Amino acid sequence: MLVRLLYASRAVDPRPEVIEEILDQSRHFNPTCGITGILCYGGGIFLQAIEGGRMAISELYGHIQRDARHKDVVLLHYEEISERRFGGWTMGQVNMTKINTNILLKYSERAELDPYSVSGQVSLALLEELMATASIIGRA
Repeated sequence: MLVRLLYASRAVDPRPEVIEEILDQSRHFNPTCGITGILCYGGGIFLQAIEGGRMAISELYGHIQRDARHKDVVLLHYEEISERRFGGWTMGQVNMTKINTNILLKYSERAELDPYSVSGQVSLALLEELMATASIIGRA
């Protein structure tokens, strides 16, 4: 059974090399577990969708909750799915430098990434629009 999980968290250490380390680990680990997904990172906040088997996603989310590099981990959305939306990426990354800020403003009060202030459905819609309109890094 395939599932999709969307969560938000805050980076404990927002240095670019720490964020790159998280992405590198995801891109190495995810294929071995059949996990695909996409990450949007901006302003110290992660918004990530992960897809795969129910047990693999559950285990990964538990790991993220315990990971000292994340804080304020919040489950935004969880659903059983019949097909993947982010199947082209072991862990794609939205290129925040190419985002039109009007897209962010479309989904929230201010033109900044803040999944804590909107619903999970809104966060998923934002992520899908960002994926469709921004450059995705890390195709694999």
